[in-house]
Amino acid sequence: MAKSTVVPFELPSEFSPDPLTEVIQAGARELLRTAVQAEVSAFIAEHAHLLDEEGRQRLVRHGFLPEREMMTGIGTVPVQVPRVRDRGSNADGSKIRFRSSLVPPYLRKAKSVEELLPWLYLKGISTGDFSEALAALLGPEAEGLSSSTITRLKATWWEEYEAWRKRDLKAKRYVYIWADGVYFTPRLDGDRQCMLVIIGADEYGEKDVLAIMDGFRENADSWRDLLKGLKKRGLTVPPELAIGDGALGFWTALREVFPDTREQRCWVHKTANVLGAMPKSLHEKAKADLQDIWMAETKKEANAAFDLFVETYGVKYEKAVAKLVKDRDELLAFYDFPAEHWKHIRTTNPIESVFATVRNRTRKTKGCLNRKTALAMVFRLMMSAKKKWRKINGPSRLPEVIQGIEFKDGIKQLQAAA
Repeated sequence: MAKSTVVPFELPSEFSPDPLTEVIQAGARELLRTAVQAEVSAFIAEHAHLLDEEGRQRLVRHGFLPEREMMTGIGTVPVQVPRVRDRGSNADGSKIRFRSSLVPPYLRKAKSVEELLPWLYLKGISTGDFSEALAALLGPEAEGLSSSTITRLKATWWEEYEAWRKRDLKAKRYVYIWADGVYFTPRLDGDRQCMLVIIGADEYGEKDVLAIMDGFRENADSWRDLLKGLKKRGLTVPPELAIGDGALGFWTALREVFPDTREQRCWVHKTANVLGAMPKSLHEKAKADLQDIWMAETKKEANAAFDLFVETYGVKYEKAVAKLVKDRDELLAFYDFPAEHWKHIRTTNPIESVFATVRNRTRKTKGCLNRKTALAMVFRLMMSAKKKWRKINGPSRLPEVIQGIEFKDGIKQLQAAA
């Protein structure tokens, strides 16, 4: 027969040709080549005034460095960096060297791929499956990335964490801070690890990670060490408000290190604590009644809803009500701050949302994380996550908070005439 009726099937391990990706990669190669050429031309033009002993221009093009392949978000792209020759020398005998900012020496993976690796790991991809996962995402050329890659990266992340936790904070001013101690189990032996985390909002409304430390959530000594470390590195101006769970040893430490900082208890934690001391059949109704307190428009209305909750549940569920009453003032502190900020300062959600991913990772890799590696993973995750954090609402109100302007029920109060 002249025409075959056999339908060819590709092996599952093979990748189908993708014309669109090939076009994109070809365009990327040309764009990168043009950009690097422009970069070296600008470098030579910048030094055009320098001449050698014979009056010739000192810096000239001198061929290319060996071609190398870079792993990028669209697959492998070959790159060849021009070489620059210095025909003279400086007073100390040194030479001027060209270093591409687009393609630094020895760079083999684009930053987007570097960001991808920790996310794959934290999302549950084991180190042994990295080659297959990256090949599926970036093309078959990515198979060269073995499990040893993530091992080397983890060591790098730890070095980055060590440098980060010693950084200078003298130029920073934080108005609000959120503190929490989050437990998870990194090892098969059931040894629970607690990460102490502080996130801050600066005077411009930008959120940032202030501290990440391995410690004990209820231990005031651990929190004291953390806060004193921040103060020692330059964070001498106390935050206006701190938000956290009432069970933390953080509050004892805060009153010692930053006694002028006001306290706001997290309503998410408090709701869970109160409901935990009540029968499940009442959870839905009690939760709605608690919400009536912290969602009230004014502090007066919140206090009325608070009193109603105590009256409704106090007789039968004294223990649950006691958990609520003991932090009454601290639960309602947010009413003395701008209404635009209430959604941010009533809970510790900025921390909880990030750690949901950490817990997901540790559940899938029991036995694979030691305490040091887990700390490096948390640091790397939060550094990536914070790039997507939004400013707090109403950043223009923050200077007013810093100045000590009074707010009542979230509304700025007019200052009395002198």
